[in-house]
Amino acid sequence: MAATSEQHSGNPHYVGIGASAGGLEAITAFFKHMPVDSGLTFIVIQHLSPDYKSMMDELLSKVTEIPVQVVVDGMETRPNNIYLIPPRKIMTIFHGKLLLSAQDRSTGMANLPIDLFLHSLAQDQGCNAIGIILSGTGSDGTSGCRAIKEAGGLVMVQSEISAKFDGMPKSVIVNDLADFILPVEELPAQLLKYVNHPIATKQENLELMAGGKSAIAKIFAMLRAKSKIDFTFYKPPTITRRIERRMSINQVNSLDEYVEFLALHPQEQTALYRELLIGVTSFWRDEEVFDALRHTLLREYIQSMDRDELRIWVAGCSTGEEAYTYGMLCQEICFELGKSLDVKIFATDIDQNALSKAGTGCYPDSIASDIPKEVLNKHFVRRDDSYQVQRHLREMVVFARHDLIKDPPFTNIDLVSCRNLLIYLQPVLQRRIFDGFNFSLKPGGLLVLGNSESLGDAEPYFDTLDARKKIYKSHGNRKPLLTSERFASPDVAGAFRHNAAARREDHSSSIDRRVLDSFIETVAGSFLPLALIVDETNELVRVVGDPRHYLRPLSGKVSMEIAKNLAKDLTVPVTTGLAKVFKTRTEVNFSNVRVRHGATTSKVNLSMKPMVVGRNTPLFAAVLISEIEQTSEPLTRKEGVKYDADVEIQQRLADLEQELQFTRENLQATIEELETSNEELQATNEELLASNEELQSTNEELQSVNEELFTVNSEYQGKISELSELNADMDNFMASSKLIALFLDMEFRIRKFSSNAKTVFNVLDHDIGRPFEHISHRFKASDLLVWSREVATSGRSHEHELQSDDGDWYHLRILPYMLSRDAHSGVVIVMHEINALKAVQEELQRAYQRKQLAQNLTNVATFDLILADGCIVWTDNADAMLGLPRGGLAPSYPAFLAHVHPEERVLLDDCVQTAIRLGSPFQLEFRILWPDRSVHWMHLRCAVLHGEDGATSGLLGVMQNIDERKAHTEKSELLNRKYRQVLSALSEGVCLLDRRGEICLANAAACRLLGLKELELVGRSLCEAMGSDRRCAAAVRLAMETEQSQHVKDACIACKDGTQTPIEYTISPMYANEVLEGVVVTIHPCRADPV
Repeated sequence: MAATSEQHSGNPHYVGIGASAGGLEAITAFFKHMPVDSGLTFIVIQHLSPDYKSMMDELLSKVTEIPVQVVVDGMETRPNNIYLIPPRKIMTIFHGKLLLSAQDRSTGMANLPIDLFLHSLAQDQGCNAIGIILSGTGSDGTSGCRAIKEAGGLVMVQSEISAKFDGMPKSVIVNDLADFILPVEELPAQLLKYVNHPIATKQENLELMAGGKSAIAKIFAMLRAKSKIDFTFYKPPTITRRIERRMSINQVNSLDEYVEFLALHPQEQTALYRELLIGVTSFWRDEEVFDALRHTLLREYIQSMDRDELRIWVAGCSTGEEAYTYGMLCQEICFELGKSLDVKIFATDIDQNALSKAGTGCYPDSIASDIPKEVLNKHFVRRDDSYQVQRHLREMVVFARHDLIKDPPFTNIDLVSCRNLLIYLQPVLQRRIFDGFNFSLKPGGLLVLGNSESLGDAEPYFDTLDARKKIYKSHGNRKPLLTSERFASPDVAGAFRHNAAARREDHSSSIDRRVLDSFIETVAGSFLPLALIVDETNELVRVVGDPRHYLRPLSGKVSMEIAKNLAKDLTVPVTTGLAKVFKTRTEVNFSNVRVRHGATTSKVNLSMKPMVVGRNTPLFAAVLISEIEQTSEPLTRKEGVKYDADVEIQQRLADLEQELQFTRENLQATIEELETSNEELQATNEELLASNEELQSTNEELQSVNEELFTVNSEYQGKISELSELNADMDNFMASSKLIALFLDMEFRIRKFSSNAKTVFNVLDHDIGRPFEHISHRFKASDLLVWSREVATSGRSHEHELQSDDGDWYHLRILPYMLSRDAHSGVVIVMHEINALKAVQEELQRAYQRKQLAQNLTNVATFDLILADGCIVWTDNADAMLGLPRGGLAPSYPAFLAHVHPEERVLLDDCVQTAIRLGSPFQLEFRILWPDRSVHWMHLRCAVLHGEDGATSGLLGVMQNIDERKAHTEKSELLNRKYRQVLSALSEGVCLLDRRGEICLANAAACRLLGLKELELVGRSLCEAMGSDRRCAAAVRLAMETEQSQHVKDACIACKDGTQTPIEYTISPMYANEVLEGVVVTIHPCRADPV
């Protein structure tokens, strides 16, 4: 699962991790499962309390081996590191450097450090940016994740179920920004799969893949079949990047595989479709553009208007932020100029999901960072963790689905805003869209484009007002729209259908289906070019057919009331007929109703039929309008009552007057009651408004403080758990090591003690806090309190060995209780039983005494020569061996060498140096010169000591006085010489044989008799020396076994010349210290002549 940093060296990814309340557990769980060598750079942003020191670095270091660092300003980032934001700071990234600045809490605005950092990460790293949102409250991180998605990065979110607080993850999820939603333990593995994918690491590229064009064409075909939108003429780089990203997310390695994956997974088609739409926006985006509009360009345009209606078209509005921004902008300008305008903003997009969100007007609380506080309070209402657009702003904006490429443009528009949409389209589509904008704008109308967009071929139709901010003015010379799609009028029916659905969103989809089924059954068999479905409140529910000549075009405030949308000539007959239908539940028909269309007039037949959908459901009516052809019979079979306008109007007026009189009486009574309570409510309302503002501000501050305190509490909880573990470890250590520990404070009162302390101190559990002097103990003749006071005063430890009344021995240590390196408070008394140590010490003492006695008796001294400092350490008896008083021998090698006889000093030093150089032991006999000039012989044996590196570190030697041995040797040599002289003087031959029967000594007579030299005889057996007599071997063996003399007669010695010499010999046992050493052979020559 791990990835090495080398894999990512050319394409580093930066991972921004945002967390708030409950984030500590999530962050530690995340890094527990993240390998050390992932090659990723992690930056963790939390909501931290400004008043407490964060311990996140300590806690994280215990669960991961990845280096953890608290950021300092300007810190360079490196892969395989974790960087933590410090308290009271906000952080951004620029070219891989982390920049810090102080938080400004004086404004009272929400603290959104996660959004701020993720925005800078998206801008700095682009598609290499990865955002991960973990547990937390609020919506911080949502806006930043939207920026990362826009830059082509990856967004991962902890699943709501696994998050301790799901506010932040939920906000990202409901805004459709999350690429992966997983438990925190599974996020690292999925993250590594993504960054190690061949496309993510840029090892593969779609443009270089074989068959890429045909595969992409298949993808476009599937998307067009599903969404009715053709992406063929979108810019290839944009399409390629988005497809590559989806392939990396789904772990698909080739385009052909992805085509198959798309075909098998319809949900992936939806995901790719939304990815390609790139729905990214925000309030007051590019604020300098809106400043220019507010202070100069749009302000001057509104000031010069002589109409009461201002029409604005926001194309590609996404989730509506920009459309509402224009609404707030217009209101501010109108307020400053003192003008009252009916502002109508048409906000269009092809993404129905985005339009649905825009219609709700509900946004996360992170928008507080985009909107000035006074504007926010004026146009939004805080609801839990979100802001709701106020009604006066919402009614200014009409949201409708509109395709800039296929659908006809709006007309009579004063300002068109199409920002950051054209950059994704090829020139052929851009030209078509600019044609539509040119057709829509009034002469002098304003066109606002994105910062990276230009007019291109449409420059002849616009003047540049601000080139840097991309604001232009229409010339008014409209270019004809040549495509057949452009000839149709705007899809009024579609707009009606959309707004009717928005108005009646409380009706379920099942009722809509039943209404449609009932309508189809009602009109079955009839041909109706136009049909309108109306409910009991006279609101338009559905339009079927082409309503161009019978419904008024959309303009101003949109209302679904049928009377306000019908052509003027149809208003009275339709409303009158509907009143009868709903009252009598019978069909009403009018014929020959005149309808004016500009300069021409046509006649239509009206048929209004009641529609009963089902039980307990409202009543609906179907209004059928059929135009009467002048040259043919009417198409409807059933003749209706000829419509007499005067009669119908009079009847309608009578009915209305009766209803009005009844209503007036009820209204008067109601007004009197309301007037009484209205004054009270107004006063109460003002107080509540003031209180509400204060409570909202206080609530925001409390929420921020609560998140910070929760983070601090989580860290302290982790610290408490750690301290509990340490305390348990300490107790177990004390119990297992059998240590006796007693902790005293500065007043020498007991703070704590180990359980083993009860064996020697008379303490109980409730003695905590009791003065130590009140506690008795079981030690002989010791004053622990005095020693403790000395340690507390001096700050130096005290050690002692104590014996208890039971005869047990303890080693005592009294140490200062250290608070820091230079401060202490109280003392710690620690002791452990040393009976075994005492026994060993006594045994060692006895062994040392025996050793000293043996050295003295054998006249042996040992030494240790340390090469590092030239020091030589001798045993105590070395002084006497050198004829010096006790302590007279200096502990150095030169001092010892000075006592060596001058004739042998060089020899000894050479042996020592050779041993050091070669690492080989040696032995040597040399003379020592005593101070009284007497000479003494020493025998030295040296072994070499080696260090950890194998080099010679010193010598270990044994030196023995061998004066007596030397004297014995000299005496032995003297006796040996005398002995040989005696043997040489004998006339008989004498040979000495060892226990193996070999000759080791022969006198001159024996050499003559045997005809060999002594050196030739040594090492031979007697039989070999005598030549022919084989009885000698048996005689020698018998003499040794029986230890009795053996005499052999009539023996002969074979001479070299072939003659034999008759002899006789005697073999006698030879002893040394009563132990048989061999035999002595005495050879006597016979007097007979040799044979």
